[in-house]
Amino acid sequence: MCPACRHKLHFTDATSTTATPASVPLRVEGSFRNPVDSGAWEYSMVLTIRDERGEEIARKLVGVGAMRPDEQRTFTLSVEMNPAVAGGKRSTWH
Repeated sequence: MCPACRHKLHFTDATSTTATPASVPLRVEGSFRNPVDSGAWEYSMVLTIRDERGEEIARKLVGVGAMRPDEQRTFTLSVEMNPAVAGGKRSTWH
């Protein structure tokens, strides 16, 4: 399953094995409500990934939106991990 669009992926290679389910070592969900008397507000969701030395390796603007008074938004962040393909080299993809 594609983590971005959630469509099922199909492979025609007869030698491929069944994909193992993803492990989800991190999942965070939170919400906030724009107060009734605060007027309209804009928000942006930014995702930053850092390596073991604390150096930024990726920064993505995930979404931008606006909220009227008394509107609520809920955000969910999850990290899915799958085993790497055998024989692959170690690298950072971004």
